[in-house]
Amino acid sequence: HHVASGGGLVPPGGSLSLSCTGTIKTYTIYWYRQAPGKQREWIATITSSGATTYVDDVQGRFTISRDFAKNMVYLQMTRLLPSDTAVYYCYSEELDFGQGTQVTVSS
Repeated sequence: HHVASGGGLVPPGGSLSLSCTGTIKTYTIYWYRQAPGKQREWIATITSSGATTYVDDVQGRFTISRDFAKNMVYLQMTRLLPSDTAVYYCYSEELDFGQGTQVTVSS
């Protein structure tokens, strides 16, 4: 399974970088998040060729990237909002969801 890490508590406007392990280079990797009381939602994708897509809500604020040598995928998050508070997960069809990481945006 994938393991997401790097979450924490940050003030509004702050930044965090999340990491996801186990991202074999042929996998398309997705980041999802689940806020309290809400369904899990997709937020970003990176393909094996490095093509990226984002949900409108994070476009321009979040950047997904990957390190093929380390089999890692990252999610750089900037200009964080309280509404970004959620547990963040990475996903692939091959390994499914794994352990998430909590991101809390609060002053």
